[in-house]
Amino acid sequence: MRGLRGTDGLGRVGVWTFAFEGQPAGRVREAAAEIEELGYGALWYGEAFGRDTVGQAWLLLSATRHLPVASGIANIAYREPLAMANAERTLGEAFPGRYVLGLGGHRVDGTVIEVDGYRVPARGRAVTTMRAYLDAMDAAPAHGPVPDSAPRRLLAALGPKMLGLAAERTGGAHTYFVPVEHTARARAALGPDAFLAVEQAVVLDTDRARARAVAEEHVAGYARVPHQVASLRRLGFDDDDLPPGGPSRRLVDAIVAYGDADVLHARVREHLDAGADHVCVQVLTADGAFPLREWRELAPALTAVPARP
Repeated sequence: MRGLRGTDGLGRVGVWTFAFEGQPAGRVREAAAEIEELGYGALWYGEAFGRDTVGQAWLLLSATRHLPVASGIANIAYREPLAMANAERTLGEAFPGRYVLGLGGHRVDGTVIEVDGYRVPARGRAVTTMRAYLDAMDAAPAHGPVPDSAPRRLLAALGPKMLGLAAERTGGAHTYFVPVEHTARARAALGPDAFLAVEQAVVLDTDRARARAVAEEHVAGYARVPHQVASLRRLGFDDDDLPPGGPSRRLVDAIVAYGDADVLHARVREHLDAGADHVCVQVLTADGAFPLREWRELAPALTAVPARP
């Protein structure tokens, strides 16, 4: 397996979720422990306006025994580099070899985003800002225990410049909201040695009309976000795919796999064949229902994906 900079050990398929955001801590602990028992290779979680990424990591790591836990992503607009560096050291020392820091922040392009009256700070051009953030993290002094192993970092990356930075400065890249074609391009941009973890959204439902409705809602939300639109346009999607009334069927089918477990397994396999080292599966559900049932049903198919020879 690729991952020559400390990102091995995540297995071939993991779980990616925002579902913990609205759940009480006790239920999160129970679900994380079950995800580990089901055999998934890693547990990824997002950061929005629920739990802080550091607190969420501690909650998940303390609820499991061996499962790697990865931020997907920790938003650099939310905390200073010194705070992030100290958190990374603390988690790495407390849970040796299990914490992977995915860094990103699409709110770094100069656009100020306001959510519920809170203005998320903008930090400047994305690649320049991320490079400076990594420099500051690396320069942060340590006044406490330092883990024996080197930091395990990935960058959220879509475009060629950020992918290049990911390969240059971290273990590799974590891509999100991408079709299989992007995975092939990302592997080419990263080179053969960097680790590539790809998020894949899925709907486990054999009623295709109902599943497609869930998929469309997911895609419609991201298809209005500037950096995601730019990524889609680089891949050849155009105004016909991104109309005001909603995403095209072509776009929805490229981003979300929906159907039975065999269909979802096939999409994961396509990403792996295109150059991904690891695919983290985000289960979408109607009305945002907690996807524990789906994680259970998918485990036999997804955890059986063989390791790279």
